[in-house]
Amino acid sequence: MRAPMFWHEAPGLRAALLSPIAAVYAAATRRRLAKGERKRLSVPVICVGNLNAGGTGKTPTVIALAARLAARGITAHAVTRGHGGSLQGPVRVVERTHSASETGDEALLLAAFMPTWVAKDRAAGAQAAIAAGAQAILLDDGFQNPALAHDLALVVVDAHIGFGNGKVIPAGPLREPVATGLPRADLVLSIGDEPAQARFARIWGAQVTPPHVTGALIPLPTGLPLADMPVLAFAGIGHPEKFFRTLRAMGANLCATHALRDHQPLSDALMQRMLREAKMLGAQVVTTEKDAVRLAPALRAQVMTLPVRLEIADWTAIDAALTRVLDQKPARP
Repeated sequence: MRAPMFWHEAPGLRAALLSPIAAVYAAATRRRLAKGERKRLSVPVICVGNLNAGGTGKTPTVIALAARLAARGITAHAVTRGHGGSLQGPVRVVERTHSASETGDEALLLAAFMPTWVAKDRAAGAQAAIAAGAQAILLDDGFQNPALAHDLALVVVDAHIGFGNGKVIPAGPLREPVATGLPRADLVLSIGDEPAQARFARIWGAQVTPPHVTGALIPLPTGLPLADMPVLAFAGIGHPEKFFRTLRAMGANLCATHALRDHQPLSDALMQRMLREAKMLGAQVVTTEKDAVRLAPALRAQVMTLPVRLEIADWTAIDAALTRVLDQKPARP
């Protein structure tokens, strides 16, 4: 399902009509979070979550945090529920043998950077990771899941869209209201370019009470010059337009764009149709890293992947939070 346009517009009639259902959704989230006592683990649990439904940049944030912890000598394992995958887990993802249909695309991408576990039961997944030597758990998503106690909770938001119209599903894009979600966070990370960050600060800055860190997704060199290159781009991520904007900013000539559903399977029929279109246009097919892991192996040589990495200019607040957590709960040797 694609996010309705009115989710990112000023609240209007449709949002108002759906507000009673949104209130039920928000109440259900509140009740779920109040259930029982969260399980505390022997190693630090760092939750990377969001308030919005859909992609905000959690996966590149987990990758960046794993690298930051590795620089301190800490081996972190990622635990994710494997959205879109068939495996219940806990199971450690093996990049070369598992498929996105089994583990979900995000887990398969994470496994290229760190030990990664898929588990519908996040507590069981984290315990399996600790048994396998994890010195810290990076919980990919789970901010609205009550299974585990979080030693550090970081909420990620796309600075370009912010919190949309500020309404809860289905009246807006939020899993829970900003006023109840953000106070549980230790840090807020907004990801976007300078104009997007300025807009986010103007609209939402007063409601961001935890320390606020800014970052941007920076494309990595691919070896192919994108400037003036005719491109057919497709993306099945939370907000495909972000990917298309990145390509335009790099100077690519976007002859065609295909915004797919988040995690949409890349069937042979769909891919052959796009490859034929690209051939007619004389264009190179380009996609995201997350989409590329869903491609059939035979197609990967025909599709260019544009990787991005999270760049944070000032790590001070995050480093201080990591130090606090590691001091309170030292990683196991």
